[in-house]
Amino acid sequence: MGEDQMNKHALTRAGVAAAGAALLVGGLTACGGAGAGGAGDKPAGSAAPKAESPADAVKASYVKTAAARFARFDMTFTGADGKPLQLTGTKGWYPAATGIDAKGGDGRQVMLGDVVYTAVDKPVQGKSWMKMNLNKDGKPRHQLNDDPAEYLALLLGQQKLTLVGAEQPDGVEAKHYKAALTGAELLAADESTKVMDEANRRSLHEALKDYSAIEVDLWIGKDGYPLRVDTSRVAKDGTTKVSAKFSGYGTAEAVSAPPADQVVDFDDVMKGVDKSLKETDQKLKDAGLGGLDGS
Repeated sequence: MGEDQMNKHALTRAGVAAAGAALLVGGLTACGGAGAGGAGDKPAGSAAPKAESPADAVKASYVKTAAARFARFDMTFTGADGKPLQLTGTKGWYPAATGIDAKGGDGRQVMLGDVVYTAVDKPVQGKSWMKMNLNKDGKPRHQLNDDPAEYLALLLGQQKLTLVGAEQPDGVEAKHYKAALTGAELLAADESTKVMDEANRRSLHEALKDYSAIEVDLWIGKDGYPLRVDTSRVAKDGTTKVSAKFSGYGTAEAVSAPPADQVVDFDDVMKGVDKSLKETDQKLKDAGLGGLDGS
């Protein structure tokens, strides 16, 4: 072999060796070889965890919130007349309950299901609370309770629910979700709603029949509980807006009825009033002065 051929042969072997080394180094770099801290440290076939969908986030929050039973609330309720009403107190769910704090000139109020207890300024028949049953026909009324579990329940399985992003309402870290739903979408049920007790599911379904559309803005905190919920609800009699903040999940004092010996029944009071009016009407007629209606 001549000197030129030997030099060419040596150069060829050197080139092959250099190319092989480059491939080896490149391969180790791409794979994150031992000590490189790259993907090569991960087990074969591993994948990044799947991001939580808005529907999954709401379902997880619902399960946790439903178990808490009670929370404090600070709420602004604006009816179809456009006049805002500020309320504070405690909300309970399953069964529905509301305890409203005294504020301004308004007295305290407790609502347990369809029974409302109102603190009176002046004792009536020696009692400081008046009881009124809103259920007159023996059938339970179906209406929204505006509690956090209920807000989450109406969003269960709704595919139009979107994540707006991370925000800090009142300085607390939370994720903001939003949905605008038609009446038909509100009534649509899927597998997600089966996490609810069937009786509660039916009751919510009946309450939602009154609405043709609902818009919801929901903020869920890092602890999984709703921090704030804003809703705009369209019904036959107009649009209702509610903005509610919640706190104290599981630590808020339960809503309970006033002591029975401090409660007078509204119907019993009205029976007494009717009896008194009839007696007065008869006395006027007997005296020739005509009845209360002037007859």
